[in-house]
Amino acid sequence: MSTSTGADGVVQVRPRRVRRVAIPAAAVVLIVCVIAALLLRRTSSGLLLTVSDQVSMAGIGAVLAGLILLTVRPRLRADENGVEVRNSILTRQYAWSDVRGISFPEGAGCARLELPDDEYEPITAIQSVDGEHAVRAMRELRALRRRIGQLE
Repeated sequence: MSTSTGADGVVQVRPRRVRRVAIPAAAVVLIVCVIAALLLRRTSSGLLLTVSDQVSMAGIGAVLAGLILLTVRPRLRADENGVEVRNSILTRQYAWSDVRGISFPEGAGCARLELPDDEYEPITAIQSVDGEHAVRAMRELRALRRRIGQLE
């Protein structure tokens, strides 16, 4: 995960280890499906396959690769105005006044924002598999919260 705190006090976090795995995995899936599509016409089983079947196979590979790449999309961006949490699909913005706490429960896969009414928002940008980088990100996020006066 890349963690950066700019001079303007903005904390940005992205996962690191999942990027190292997901990007090559997506490439492999796409390449395998394209190769399979190219070889589809050369079957000795007597099955009649057309160009549209080949295009469909490559398209399936592209869709699968895109789904795999959704795992590299998460990002956390926090500044004095609030916290923006972008998970795989949705992006949500929270004001610091709505954030009751920032936690990383024991055994959890990712950190979370504690919200009113016992709700929470997972922060998939801070993942336990990133080890020390996740610890550093949590420290920077909590330090920013203390600095702007929203103590935990």
